[in-house]
Amino acid sequence: MKQCPKYFKALILGLAILTACVPAKEFQALQDKNAKCEEEREKLTVENEALTTKNSELDSKTRILQAKVDALTSDSINRAVTFNRINEELTTLKERYAELQSLQDGVISGSKDETKKLLLQIQKTQEELQEKEDALKELERRLYQRKLGLDKVQANLDSMKRELDARNARLVELERMLNAKDSVMRALRKKVADALFGFEGKGLTVSIQNGKVYVSLEEKLMFKSGSYEIDSKGAAAIKQLIPVLEQNPDINIMVEGHTDDVPYRGTGGLQDNWDLSVKRATTIVRLLISGSRIDPVRVTAAGRSQYLPIDRAKTPEARQKNRRTEIILTPKMDEILQLLESN
Repeated sequence: MKQCPKYFKALILGLAILTACVPAKEFQALQDKNAKCEEEREKLTVENEALTTKNSELDSKTRILQAKVDALTSDSINRAVTFNRINEELTTLKERYAELQSLQDGVISGSKDETKKLLLQIQKTQEELQEKEDALKELERRLYQRKLGLDKVQANLDSMKRELDARNARLVELERMLNAKDSVMRALRKKVADALFGFEGKGLTVSIQNGKVYVSLEEKLMFKSGSYEIDSKGAAAIKQLIPVLEQNPDINIMVEGHTDDVPYRGTGGLQDNWDLSVKRATTIVRLLISGSRIDPVRVTAAGRSQYLPIDRAKTPEARQKNRRTEIILTPKMDEILQLLESN
């Protein structure tokens, strides 16, 4: 409603004085109009004061909300920085895993069942790492899509960080064990080579293959052709090896007999090359454990017949290489398997 001018009342009074001849009816109308304007002015004044108070309250609430927005923005930036740091740690963990996987190609040993179990556990670890990486990517998407619920996202990130730290610790421990196993096998290879020094080059070789120590004994050193009765030179070599095996009780011993591909023509109850290879292995096993401190539980005798040759040629030289007995020394993998199972 339009407010009457402030000078209207004064004008009315002035006109009343100057024009004493104005009719009383018109004068009364002017007075009524003036009173109405005064009433409207008072009402608008009260409304203006109320609006001023409300405006001040809204200004205060706006400042509070702006402070909350600034706090949320700062918190969001801090969480983004934390996320990037965790992502970098994941990258480092993946690099460590790749190194470990490369190492295991040359050091996994033991029976087929143990090796298969170890590979399955490593594959499971790789799959779990991939799952963690996917989860981090999902959290990154949520972080940029939503600024609300940041407390829940941070809790998930903290939990994942703890899981990754624990996983990294287990991988570091596994790497330490594998390196320690390598060191043990290198030391064992040196001890065996030192003990059999006088026989190397005379039908005996010592080597490391796939994390195992191989003592390869040619037929000419151990047995006569077609026989499983050990020669005195071969027996002497085995006896020199016994103290080394006694001093290393955590090493498993596999004795494998091998023949060439010429069919067995001998006598004595043996039917074929299978029988001959097994009998040669058991002959050496009996010599190893007879009167020694070697626990028979550590020892296995096996015959491979002609089916695992060194040289597949059909020449006399190749067949001579294939006629051999191998003593394979393998470290126990119990601790490594237990660590992988704890994953």
